[in-house]
Amino acid sequence: MRYHNITKDDMLNGDGLRVVLWVAGCSHCCKECHNPITWDPNGGLFFDDAAKKEVFDELDKDYISGITFSGGDPLHIANAYDVTELVREIKEKYPKKTIWLYTGSLWEEVRHMEIVKYIDVLVDGEFEIEKKDEALHWKGSSNQRVIDVQESLDKGEVKLHEEDCQVS
Repeated sequence: MRYHNITKDDMLNGDGLRVVLWVAGCSHCCKECHNPITWDPNGGLFFDDAAKKEVFDELDKDYISGITFSGGDPLHIANAYDVTELVREIKEKYPKKTIWLYTGSLWEEVRHMEIVKYIDVLVDGEFEIEKKDEALHWKGSSNQRVIDVQESLDKGEVKLHEEDCQVS
C-alpha cells in the first residue's frame, strides 16, 4: 500500500479529533475531485513500519477519537487487502477508537467485504460536482451517505449516521 499523507489532529474528516491516512490509488476519478494527486496507485510513499508507527503513536493519545481512511480510495484494488489488515489491527488494539472510511464505491457494493466488520462509519459514493454542497457535514455532495456501518449490518439495511444532515 502507498499513501500520500498522515494528517494529525484533524476535525474535518469524521467525528472528534482524528488521524487521517490518505492512501494512493483511486479508479473513480471524480470530476473536480479535491485530491486528484492521490489517484495514481503508484504515487506517494510506501506505507512502511515507520508510517505505521506514526499512525499508532497518534492513536495512543487519549484525546484522539479515532482514524479516518481517505485518499484516493482505501478500497481500491491496490489498497483493500492492506487497509483491511491495518483496520483489523487498529480495532483490536484500540477498540474504543472509531474507524471512518471514505470510498467512491456504494455500500451495496462493499457491504460483504471483510473490512466492514471493523469500520464504524463509511462515507460512500462518488463525489458529484453537480450535487456539491459545502453545508454538508463530512461529505462533499448530497448523493454521498454517512453510514453507521455496525447498525446497518445489524439491521440488514442502510442506517445513516446521526450527523448525516442531508439525504438525497
